[in-house]
Amino acid sequence: MLTVLLATRNRAQILHDVLESYCHLETPPAGWKLVVVDNGSTDQTPGVIDSFRGRLPLHSVVESKLGKNHALNTGLGFIEGDLVVFTDDDAFPRADWLVQLRKAADRQLEYSIFGGAVAPRWEIAPPSWIEWVHRGPVFTLTDPSQTDGLIAPYLVFGPNMAIRASIFQSGVRFDRFIGPQGSDYPMGSETELVLRLDRLGHQAWYVGAAVVEHLIREEQLQSSWVMKRAVRYGRGFYRLYYADGTFEGRLWMGIPRHLFRDIPKEGVLAFSAWMFRKRESLFRSRWHLNFLRGQAIGARAIAASRKIRDRSGSPECVLPSSDSVVKEP
Repeated sequence: MLTVLLATRNRAQILHDVLESYCHLETPPAGWKLVVVDNGSTDQTPGVIDSFRGRLPLHSVVESKLGKNHALNTGLGFIEGDLVVFTDDDAFPRADWLVQLRKAADRQLEYSIFGGAVAPRWEIAPPSWIEWVHRGPVFTLTDPSQTDGLIAPYLVFGPNMAIRASIFQSGVRFDRFIGPQGSDYPMGSETELVLRLDRLGHQAWYVGAAVVEHLIREEQLQSSWVMKRAVRYGRGFYRLYYADGTFEGRLWMGIPRHLFRDIPKEGVLAFSAWMFRKRESLFRSRWHLNFLRGQAIGARAIAASRKIRDRSGSPECVLPSSDSVVKEP
C-alpha cells in the first residue's frame, strides 16, 4: 500500500478539479490512501474535500498553523503503507501515475527517493518570452530530456515525489522554517528534505513514466510574478546551500561580500541590455539580479535570527516566515 499526501489552502476550485482527476487513477497493487491536509483554508475547500468522500480512499485533516511544511508534517501522522507519494493541490496526474511509482519502488529497492516527470498545464497560452524562463525554479517543471535512472536529489520536485515510509517512521520530518508560508517565504520545501536525505546516504531514482501536469496559472505568466519568484528562489538557495555554517567567504552585515560585487555587476548588465533593447538579455539579467538580491535578503534574515538566538540562548536557529530586516520588493 502507498499513501498520497498533499497540503492545500484556499484553492477550492483547483482542488476540486485535481481530486476529480484522482477519481480516474489506476489502482496500484495493494491499494492506496489519500491524505489531504487543509492548511487553514477560508474558502470552500472543506466542502470540496467532503464532496469526494466515498469516491476516493480519502482521509482529511486540518492544520491551522500556516505553512506547507507544518501541514505536511501533520499529514505524515496519518500515512499507511511503505511508500509516501507527495504532490501539490494544482498537479494533475496521468491515470497510471501511482502504478508507475509503485513499480519503480518495487524494482529499485536500493533507492529511497523517487522523482517523476512534471509537465506544464498552461491555463492560457504562454507568451513568447516563456522560452527565456528557467522552468525548474520558476514553474517546478522537470527537464523533458531527463531519462530514467540515478538523479541528483535537487532534481526531484515536490509535485511528483515519492519517499519510502520507513524514513518518516524513523522520525524524519520537513523543516518547518522553509517553503510556502503565505506570499513571502524562502523556496525549497521538498528540496531541503531530499538534500538532507542525500547527506544521510539515501539515493534518488527518476521515473519518467510517472507524470503529473503542473497547472501554470495566468498570473504566473506575468514577468513581475517571475521576478518575485527569483527573489524567493534566491532566499531559499542561500538557506539550502550557505546557511549551514560551511560557507567560507567573508560576510558584511551578515551578507556574503561577493554579493556586493555581483549585484551591481548584474545591474550594469541589465542596464546595458535595456539601453540596447536586447529583450532576452534584459530578462535574463533581471532574473539573475533578483536571484542575487534574494540571497542577500535570505542572508540578512538568517543573520538576524542568529543574533536573536544568541541573545536568548535558544538552541534552535529560527528563520522568520517574513523577513523583519530586509523586505522583498
